[in-house]
Amino acid sequence: MKKFLLVLFAIACFAPLGIAQVTSDVLDGIYVKEHVPARKPVPYHFIREADMAWAKKIWRVLDLKEKINHPLYYPTTKTDDRYSLIDLLMYGVKNEGLTVYEPSDDEFTTPMTIQQIEDKFGVSNDTTYVDDLETGEAVQKIIKKEMQSSEVQRLLLKEIWYFDKQRAMLECRIVGICPIRMYEKAATLNAEVTTDTSDEKELTQSKAFWVYFPAIRPLLANHEVFNTNNDAERRTFDDMFFKRRFSSYIFKETNVYENRYIADFKQGLDALLESERIKEYVFKFEHDLWEY
Repeated sequence: MKKFLLVLFAIACFAPLGIAQVTSDVLDGIYVKEHVPARKPVPYHFIREADMAWAKKIWRVLDLKEKINHPLYYPTTKTDDRYSLIDLLMYGVKNEGLTVYEPSDDEFTTPMTIQQIEDKFGVSNDTTYVDDLETGEAVQKIIKKEMQSSEVQRLLLKEIWYFDKQRAMLECRIVGICPIRMYEKAATLNAEVTTDTSDEKELTQSKAFWVYFPAIRPLLANHEVFNTNNDAERRTFDDMFFKRRFSSYIFKETNVYENRYIADFKQGLDALLESERIKEYVFKFEHDLWEY
């Protein structure tokens, strides 16, 4: 009897180990990725106020539909171990305690709740009627509309360009990121109109929230983006921004006119030329400091 109990005890103790061993043998790949999940963001260089010889605050628009920016937009749904940037930010809000701020507050003073974020994305409860299989009668059912992260097709970047005279370098630090949601406007009900022959969709855009960039760098550094040339050598989201591997254009700079937008005084091609003028001015500032 004692031997029988010992056998049962041994089976109970070692059975879970055997199950765990079988589970650990299942690997979607040929090695366990340890480099990216354990990475830390590259620390910023310490700078004193006395070292700040010149600075300029600039706002940019980053279009995620441009091919060079696709690693930030795709995948629209989680694939393997990859997130899109907006999905990663929402993961940080829900699981990592990440704080985001009101879309009108690019100085990061008014935090938002998850409910407020969902309201910005049009997440709501819809009521529909379905047939009850037992009674055959229509019963009311509440369906929660899911957040469509693919609607985020642009980003706003707030950054500061500055010249560090201690290191004699012109550098840039991103201060904040704001996702922009682009979605189709709700159709206006009109009893006289019965059909819509227009093939074009009228889109509207709205800011979702602001996120303080230095606070999300540890999260960005632990998640990789797709590399079209090599699956074994992938960069992280932090690398994309730190090494400035994206395309964007300037739409605002600090100015005496209450930091007005370029679109407030330039339109069309003139607005693009003004954006290029600001970019050229920042470049020439450092270039003109040296003698050749």
